[in-house]
Amino acid sequence: MTRETAIAAALNELDSGRFKADLARRVAMPTVSREEAHKPDLQRYLDEELVPVFDRLGFARQTFRRDAAPGAFLLASRIEDPALPTVLMYGHGDVVTGVPEQWSEGLSPFEMTERDGRWYGRGTADNKGQHSVNLAALEAVLAVNGRFGFNLKYLMEMGEEYGSPALADLVADEAEAFAADMLIASDGPRIGLAQPTIFLGARGGMNVHLEVVAREGFHHSGNWGGLLANPGVELSHAIAALIGPTGECLVPELTPGTIPDDVRSALARCTIETSPGDPELDAWWGAPGLSQAERVYGWSTLEVMEIEVGNIAKPLYAIPPWAKARLQLRHPVGVDTEAVLPAIRRRLDAAGFQRVRIVPAPDASFPASRSDLNNEWVHFVAASMQRTTGEAPVILPNLGGSLPNTIFTDTLGLPTIWVPHSYPGCGQHGADEHLPISIVREGLGIMAGIFWDLGHR
Repeated sequence: MTRETAIAAALNELDSGRFKADLARRVAMPTVSREEAHKPDLQRYLDEELVPVFDRLGFARQTFRRDAAPGAFLLASRIEDPALPTVLMYGHGDVVTGVPEQWSEGLSPFEMTERDGRWYGRGTADNKGQHSVNLAALEAVLAVNGRFGFNLKYLMEMGEEYGSPALADLVADEAEAFAADMLIASDGPRIGLAQPTIFLGARGGMNVHLEVVAREGFHHSGNWGGLLANPGVELSHAIAALIGPTGECLVPELTPGTIPDDVRSALARCTIETSPGDPELDAWWGAPGLSQAERVYGWSTLEVMEIEVGNIAKPLYAIPPWAKARLQLRHPVGVDTEAVLPAIRRRLDAAGFQRVRIVPAPDASFPASRSDLNNEWVHFVAASMQRTTGEAPVILPNLGGSLPNTIFTDTLGLPTIWVPHSYPGCGQHGADEHLPISIVREGLGIMAGIFWDLGHR
């Protein structure tokens, strides 16, 4: 049996219709981790979809539960020889809420629909489709070779969209159970639709809640305008003290200060390309003097997510009593998160906005992390992908978004290799989430090649 045979077996999972049937069944389970009514679906996904796969592949299974987590954690392990390298894999089976009213006509979040070479449905891209690609490739390689040739541990959680509560504590408490030589996982997007990608970490994510509370009740703008301070105006100017008119973060402590040479060198080879249906990029937006790749992968962005003042749908034509906003900081390694809120406070005070309060954020935050760009596993996986596709993959220092990667880099001390099977325009977390079938096909071949090469090092 050969590498080509294993890749062909993985592609047959798609051509036979089996992969589509498996993913459609998984998408149909409304595993929304932030909604109490769907907690039984979280366990059902583990029991009915994942456990049978791991049992077929000869894995031993452990289930962990933590009160803070919305669902259980499943660790499946196949140890072929303690002397062999051990790979840890990761995925999540939970999804964000469906918002069916926002989907296009004929599409529904929990019914997978094929249209124009894409599979639409909640979880197709994040993360059911991605871990389904990896599981199908593993099953194909094992069927062809009879063994992996390496040890494999697969961690599946059901609360990533909830902020992965308790995952860090679990991995720290059970570090021996999760011990490995490297992590390979799939989440987030490629840099572009047709660009196979590796990323080695994730930017951190931190939410900042601001508010101005001036008084109780609304007051007629004709009678009181010019006499009462307007919280909406105050808050707008306060935000402008933090973010420039072209989106530049104006608080130096919220940025890394400089981009390391190896990161800058890697990003110099990266070009951000859009696909049909993607929004047109605004070249004038963002930190000046940086390339678009550096802005999203090597620098910090402070964005306004929501602003609330009055009720625009039901106007009262009155001075509002309060205004609120939620800002989100995405930052790479090199930002001291403990210094973020004090720095914002100083900036607001210096600009005269003492009335603007920083309110404790209930949202979960993710630390930034990044593996060494030159570690041997990066070169190994990149070479394997090039052997399969004929082209070198794009190697990003980190994802633009956030993932619980620091749990693997810092707690377990692992180099982390993420091979995403999605793309930026996938509709992740929004309406019409979808997964291009072309990425599934390429991903099955890439992963089968990686697994084969790991077993034949």
